[in-house]
Amino acid sequence: MILPVQVAFHGLEPSPALRELIEAEATKLEHLYGDIVSCRVAVERLAGRHRKGNPYRVRIDLAVPRQRLTVDSQPNTRRFLENVDEIARSKSDEVHPEHKDSALAVRDAFRKLARQLQDYARRQRADVKSHVPQPEGRVVRLFPDEDYGFLESADGREVYFSRASVLNGEYDQLYVNARVRFVEEDGEKGPQASTVRLV
Repeated sequence: MILPVQVAFHGLEPSPALRELIEAEATKLEHLYGDIVSCRVAVERLAGRHRKGNPYRVRIDLAVPRQRLTVDSQPNTRRFLENVDEIARSKSDEVHPEHKDSALAVRDAFRKLARQLQDYARRQRADVKSHVPQPEGRVVRLFPDEDYGFLESADGREVYFSRASVLNGEYDQLYVNARVRFVEEDGEKGPQASTVRLV
């Protein structure tokens, strides 16, 4: 990574192998999005509460321009102990398998953060489609025997349409001055509506 990754260990000895894994996973994030400002990772061993292994909690704070992305892989012990009878029979909480191993917990947290970062990058690139309302117009001329007509757009232009471009079989319900929404395309003889629907 261009920026150093800040790694903190809580409740376990600092591990060079785990630090290398974290840096490798952070480098993968940089390939997804090059403008990462900072990356902080905390790995914590939750000791004393679990008899069947001490789970690992991984928290990652990633700063990108105008946004902070966070993943906190706090183990969800309730998933395995959903009803009162199970809790009464169990003397300890079960632990998610992915949180029994520190490397698995780190990979899982980075995988979740990668999805968040991909979503953020798509929004930045405007890949996420925003709903653009279709323009409105009104029918100005209609030729029912020949299955076509013209509508007037909001800016006063005439746009050709045919029976085939009217949705839901509504062509026979059209009348002069009917308000419609449409999608405009360039046709052979000028603008034409490819999708026309009654408002």
